Amino acid sequence: MTRTFTRKYGAYHFGSSLELTDHQLKQLVEVFETPTHAVNSVLGGRTAVAMTQFEGIGAVVVKYYVRGGLIRHVVKRRYLRRGKPRSQTEYEVLQTVRSLGISAPEPIAYASTEGLFYRSWLVTREIKQPLTLAELSRTNQEHTQTIMKKVINEVSTLIKNSILHADLHPGNVLVDKTDRVFLLDFDKASFFDGEAGKLRNRYISRWQRAVSKHRLPTMLHEMMEDGLRQDQDRR
Repeated sequence: MTRTFTRKYGAYHFGSSLELTDHQLKQLVEVFETPTHAVNSVLGGRTAVAMTQFEGIGAVVVKYYVRGGLIRHVVKRRYLRRGKPRSQTEYEVLQTVRSLGISAPEPIAYASTEGLFYRSWLVTREIKQPLTLAELSRTNQEHTQTIMKKVINEVSTLIKNSILHADLHPGNVLVDKTDRVFLLDFDKASFFDGEAGKLRNRYISRWQRAVSKHRLPTMLHEMMEDGLRQDQDRR
């Protein structure tokens, strides 16, 4: 795993794969404190991100951790501190899955505020000119079939390494301008201690629910199920 440099800057705790300068940390804090709004994704999820040019690094995406459900009307971005901040956990998971050859965004830094209730951010390198798989499937099904083969390979690698992505669906898969796929949102990922077949079924079931609920092309589910079943048979 890549070495992580940690330090405090004002009321913020940072961890990064790089030794960030005071000027870079100041730049990040300014982004953290700039108001942004949660936006609806193609599949109805909620996220809040900001894109910026990070001096000495280039284009990055800053993820703001935003609550969902009814509690978001009371507390939008603060979390009770129980163990590691959410941004640190996701940062470390991204390092792990990338070390296993899984295609995911490159983690640059994580940050959180002090105190019992904290706010949290994750910084990753920007993916150039992306489309979600959900968007692509609605406009070009032939291209989608080609991309799905790559997605199935990524999911197979997750299963092989007993990693459960808690919310993998076509809206959490990005396709860049070179047709490389990236799996997003490892916020609640975990190691799965059950049988590989059960983990495979979890992925198939979650994927199918999203495809059905949002009326995406059924080919997305059919290819995922067939591909993972065939991979299971080969093993």
